[in-house]
Amino acid sequence: MNNESRRWVIVGLFFLVGAIFLMRLFSLQVLDERYRLKADQNAIQKMVIYPHRGLVYDRYGKLLVANEPNFDIMVLPKEVRYLDTAALCDLFQISKKEFLEKMKRASLSPRRPTTFISQLSQTEFAEIQDKLINFPGFFVDFKTIRSYPHSSLAHVLGYTGEISKSKLQQDSGRYYKPGDIIGISGLEASYEEELRGRVGVKYLFVDVNGATKGAYQGGRYDTLAQAGKDLVTTIDLELQQYAEALMANKRGSIVAIEPSTGEVLAMVSAPSYDPNLLVGNKYSKNYTKLVNAEDQPLFNRPVMAVYPPGSTFKVVQALVGLQEGVLQPETRLSCDQGLVKCHGHPSPANVHQSIQYSCNPYYFKVLRRIIYQNKIVRTTDSTWRELPDGDGKIGFERWTEYMQRFGLGTQIGLDLANTKTGFIPDFNFYNRKHGEGKWQFSNIYSLGIGQGEMSILPVQMANVAAIIANKGHYYPPHLVKSIGRDSTKRPEYLQKRETGIDIAHYELVIGGMRDAVRAGTVAFTGSIPDIEICGKTGTAQNPHGEDHSIYIAFAPRDNPKIAISVYVENAGFGGVVAAPIASLVIEKYLKRKVERKHVEEQMMAASFTQNIITRYTKPKPEQLLGPAPRRSFRSEDSDPEQQSAPTEQPDNTTTRRLDLRKPEHQHEGHHHPALYHTTGQ
Repeated sequence: MNNESRRWVIVGLFFLVGAIFLMRLFSLQVLDERYRLKADQNAIQKMVIYPHRGLVYDRYGKLLVANEPNFDIMVLPKEVRYLDTAALCDLFQISKKEFLEKMKRASLSPRRPTTFISQLSQTEFAEIQDKLINFPGFFVDFKTIRSYPHSSLAHVLGYTGEISKSKLQQDSGRYYKPGDIIGISGLEASYEEELRGRVGVKYLFVDVNGATKGAYQGGRYDTLAQAGKDLVTTIDLELQQYAEALMANKRGSIVAIEPSTGEVLAMVSAPSYDPNLLVGNKYSKNYTKLVNAEDQPLFNRPVMAVYPPGSTFKVVQALVGLQEGVLQPETRLSCDQGLVKCHGHPSPANVHQSIQYSCNPYYFKVLRRIIYQNKIVRTTDSTWRELPDGDGKIGFERWTEYMQRFGLGTQIGLDLANTKTGFIPDFNFYNRKHGEGKWQFSNIYSLGIGQGEMSILPVQMANVAAIIANKGHYYPPHLVKSIGRDSTKRPEYLQKRETGIDIAHYELVIGGMRDAVRAGTVAFTGSIPDIEICGKTGTAQNPHGEDHSIYIAFAPRDNPKIAISVYVENAGFGGVVAAPIASLVIEKYLKRKVERKHVEEQMMAASFTQNIITRYTKPKPEQLLGPAPRRSFRSEDSDPEQQSAPTEQPDNTTTRRLDLRKPEHQHEGHHHPALYHTTGQ
């Protein structure tokens, strides 16, 4: 190409680029009115329309969370003029110092509206509405705030509040701006995206005094707010309120689950608070009081408090032992009390009786057999023989795997913010704690009765009760039944989670739990005459004071409708307090009324706060359910073969090292107290 041709090509390129620029400028300045809108900002006010947050209902359609109108006073610093500061401070009942602080913060973004006074009620706004026009640059922004018709379910529902700086940074301006309200805890946080809806925008003409003259361009650029989706929860409000009443003047929790679905029927954390305390302009003042309260009402015990499960854990140990073959239904182990005390019951006991009477030595030995894989086999001449010890590490790892299958030490899928996992110690944990090869069975045997370093959430133990009720599986516990108009349950809550333990083993354990209520550790306090309850008590050691009363149960035995766990801190034996409370909740749910008014009155009046103001007096059996039936040490449905089953005599081999190549050691004394937290302290 010669020089003349190159010159014309270059000239052509210049003309082409210039034409493109001219066309783009024409489009921006003439065709696209968005930029004209920005140029007119001095005369146009952008009003953000906040949507109504989604409502929340119980499983029967009763309203749990509503909305009520609320107003923010906004300031646009660049439009503030001729301001009578004294009159403004008098109108809003603030000091001059507060005024200067608010204006300083607003001046950081002089062209953007900033919240000046937040969350005025309808009555408060009516008092200042007509005077606001005297202060150019100040205008009202309408929102809604939460209200709670029943003052119940505070920990489940959670609360909303102004978005934090960290949340704003995470959002990166995609949806939220400073001053926006967001779900902070409970379902409000877990379902924030569904509940919040979508904001709308409205552009208004304003005069120099800030008075509105109408919609800009007839509302052409306005967008409608989209209301948040409603939630239908799994909660039975009537049952919830009854359970909350039972936990008055007590610390602890109640969790009730429908076993066939995983739906949470009630979830109580005591002490609690009125959720209406944390709405509107009362939020900051009341939140500070609740945070500093000695009894920690904001602490959500069902999903955040970790406890040793105590003897309730024996049902899990029995199931694992049966599945691993280290126990047979008729295996009898002696109740020798060299390591730990036990209560009077027939000895040696079989599996059924060990649950019915909650034998402690039995489950030390069961754990040892699980760890060392001491399988019990029947020989050709119909006698029983215990196989030699196996590798302790393999047995411990298998035990840990079973714990996870039961949802212990891991998340179980609950749709509630800030749910903990609890803790199940594994082989590596003890290696780190004591050193590899430097620890032995005496360091872990208290795990056999639900003590030691393990910690479990109340919601996890309610789920264990549901697993036993279902004979081997569970659906992830959840609090929301449906979202919006879509009644389809979320797919993750339809996934059946199996424990890998045969149904036949559950039948044996269920029989023991039934007889624990009939004539065992629960005896008469947890019985309902015409409802067959299967339960297991527990008493958890507490180094901070009185022991904790624990109970898990389900009912009825056939086709169970409810599974429950009850924890009452500092209340002592599980059969005295936790069991009768659980039985009342079960009765209320299955019958929709409570007929045992004497038991109800006792439990309502009982007080077990940290200082234990009022001690509960255990009633006599005849005061609860009439004359006591005759007790028998033999189960009504026990296998006749159990009467001649093999018996294990007392032994001194409980201190064997997990590393079987090391020499055995004699007992070094009882295991140290459990290391765990029972509250948020």
